[in-house]
Amino acid sequence: MYINLFKTFFKIGIVTFGGGYAMIPMIEEDVVRRNKWVSKDEFIDLLAIAQTCPGVFAINISTFIGYKIKKIPGAICTALGATLPSFIIILLIAMFFHQFQNNSVVAAMFAGIRPAVVALIAAPTFTLAKDTHINLANCWIPIAGALAIWLLGVNPIWVIVAAAFGGYIYGKYIKPTE
Repeated sequence: MYINLFKTFFKIGIVTFGGGYAMIPMIEEDVVRRNKWVSKDEFIDLLAIAQTCPGVFAINISTFIGYKIKKIPGAICTALGATLPSFIIILLIAMFFHQFQNNSVVAAMFAGIRPAVVALIAAPTFTLAKDTHINLANCWIPIAGALAIWLLGVNPIWVIVAAAFGGYIYGKYIKPTE
């Protein structure tokens, strides 16, 4: 099982470009749908926890999933699997960067990759919104949070704290009376 955890996250780490958020669809496919290691609801909860914790999202989510499946050894396997490909690739790039840093083909490739990364991040955002039951009545919450960060420069931690407080108030005082 430990080797399978490592291989799964190594595969995800080696083919995912665009950072941790771009990993979400692949992690969901392998962990929730294919292997059924965690349920969809557990996955959403783990995503929320990984996002609110300090550190790199890809490491957080892989570690939390590994821990959920096989405790500390599982967390180590998934974290190593998710991070080792990036480490190897960055090491190779650093070793040979001077040979292709001004190459127009490489620059053009990266210019094409950047917009695709936006789509890789947007797609799981919409899926997550659907899975967490975002609707017209509550869609103002993520919109307000995003606008507070983008337009007002509010630190994301304060948006998270406000959302947690609002969720507590809603669950404690409003939802029971609906």
